Amino acid sequence: MHPSNPAHLPRLFVADDLAIGVPVSLPAAQTHYLSRVMRRGVGDGLRLFNGRDGEMLAHLTEISRNAAICRPETLLRAQEAEPDLWLAFAPLKREATELVVEKATELGASRLIPVLTARCNTQRINPERWRAIAMEAAEQSERMSLPSIAEPVKLPALLAAWPADRPLIAAIERTSASPITAPVGPAGLLIGPEGGFAPDELEFMRRHPFLVSASLGPRILRAETAAIVGLALLQARNGG
Repeated sequence: MHPSNPAHLPRLFVADDLAIGVPVSLPAAQTHYLSRVMRRGVGDGLRLFNGRDGEMLAHLTEISRNAAICRPETLLRAQEAEPDLWLAFAPLKREATELVVEKATELGASRLIPVLTARCNTQRINPERWRAIAMEAAEQSERMSLPSIAEPVKLPALLAAWPADRPLIAAIERTSASPITAPVGPAGLLIGPEGGFAPDELEFMRRHPFLVSASLGPRILRAETAAIVGLALLQARNGG
């Protein structure tokens, strides 16, 4: 039996409700991870979370080649409110996009919105792949929830549907805008594609009073770097 110090136990996201004493079934992928990668067996401990019921200490009661059952026994952390920050970004090449999804999850973004712009590198979106990346990042970073992943939306439609009471900070390169600052409470961050927003898109964005242009500094950042830096700056004030 492996040590059961909670800080060193495997941590898994599950979709099921969590309640002390109520068994939870794990799918084949998580079973493989526990048995083949982590070498866990019956009686070993693990941590479970689902974004609703907090984080629980559980122990494996059954494990086979393709399935496992564990029983939650102790509430380790109650579910807490998290900063409500949406990241809207133009999809990039696959590796760069996946980096944004991973780091945005680690930094606490509550919603990821792929935005189709004139200069997008790609319009191909793989929501299932994004969710798998987000799940692994949340497990590793000890985050208590996963970000929601929206359907792709064109920039005009994004702005038309954007809640007027949620400030949207748009990171604009080569601008005289003030440095990015973090409003307290719900907010959004908008990151354009490699090459930036097209001139007509910038003009259209200026017509929306909830949108605030901001600078990330004097250097021209890659789009994936801009997303990470912008989120870190916004989350710092909101405790994310």
